[in-house]
Amino acid sequence: MSRTRSRVALAGVVYATLFAQVLLYPGIDALVDALGATTALDASMWFLAVEFAAFVVFAVPWGVASDAAGRRVPFVAAGATLGALGYALLAVLPGVLGLTFAAVLALRAFQGAVVVGAFSLSMTMLMDLEGSHGRNMGAAGIAIGLGTATGAPVGGALYALGPFVPLYVASGVFVLVALCVPFVVDRAPDARERASPLAGLRRTPRLALPYCFGFADRLTAGFFSLVGTLYFRTVFGLSPGATGLTLALFFAPFALLQYPFGVVSDRIGRTLPIVGGSALYGGAVILVGVVPGLRAAQAGMVLVGVLGAFMAPATLALVTDLADPERRGVAMAGFNIAGSVGFLVGIVAGGLVADAYGYRAAFLAVGGLEITLAAATLPAFRRFGVELGRA
Repeated sequence: MSRTRSRVALAGVVYATLFAQVLLYPGIDALVDALGATTALDASMWFLAVEFAAFVVFAVPWGVASDAAGRRVPFVAAGATLGALGYALLAVLPGVLGLTFAAVLALRAFQGAVVVGAFSLSMTMLMDLEGSHGRNMGAAGIAIGLGTATGAPVGGALYALGPFVPLYVASGVFVLVALCVPFVVDRAPDARERASPLAGLRRTPRLALPYCFGFADRLTAGFFSLVGTLYFRTVFGLSPGATGLTLALFFAPFALLQYPFGVVSDRIGRTLPIVGGSALYGGAVILVGVVPGLRAAQAGMVLVGVLGAFMAPATLALVTDLADPERRGVAMAGFNIAGSVGFLVGIVAGGLVADAYGYRAAFLAVGGLEITLAAATLPAFRRFGVELGRA
């Protein structure tokens, strides 16, 4: 399989993973209610959070095992197969066995633990491709963006058919991934000694830079998946379908612009897209939460998507720039751990702040964090001279 075809196929795996994940978001309050929860905000928060807690715990074992074996494809296929099972069990077992919501959360943790293998290692396989890191990570970014852009409105429409329908569709998507991924050429480097993200950070301290931005960027994603969804649902009275379409106003430009912005970062370096883009991105997040009307908030979502597309592929490409080729699985696992912790914090902290102080305060806190990180890390970017990728 050619490099271009491999890039497209692997991007398809990343797309499918995000599509299945985001299917659940537009009507998350209806889903947790059907699963036996008694409160919308708290239950939604924990249902989303437990998946990303599992991501944090299990991203490293998947990456370490893949690097040690010198193979990726069998692990991606296994993660997809078990992911299909996890989503199906969530749809079936609570009703059949009368599970408590705590048991439902345990099933959700299993699903997250296996899905992260397919997601993280398919991105690692894109890192393994020869050629432009910006283009490879731009392809990953387009896949992430398109998965979320299409998953949100499709999920909103599926909820109209029933609260469990998105779970069944997500399971089917992972069945397709498991069937297709064995046809992708495995370009993993030869097996090496086992390592860990902490060892990688000690060896290459500059990896902390993309890890920090991965944390902050995914924090905002977690924030929008819960607080943003409930904000549009409660403040503006949108249905799950309309909420999905509103979320797509962010995800569509985020998806479509990632590849060209990835190419741009190859030419101008990583600092401007990451640091400058993040500062503007934080301001746009604040804008969504403070404008008075629905149309203005939706326009803010478009702006958030454009700025997110500007910075995201450069951040991913910086991981590839800095990681040792034979330890890319662990390096990407570290990035995904940072991102998953960020998503978790965005869900839990965002939900708690919104519950205690209101939606406006929550948007100010999350956007302000992104701006603060950009300002705080600019000296480090200058000191390290992180302009990798410049042609």
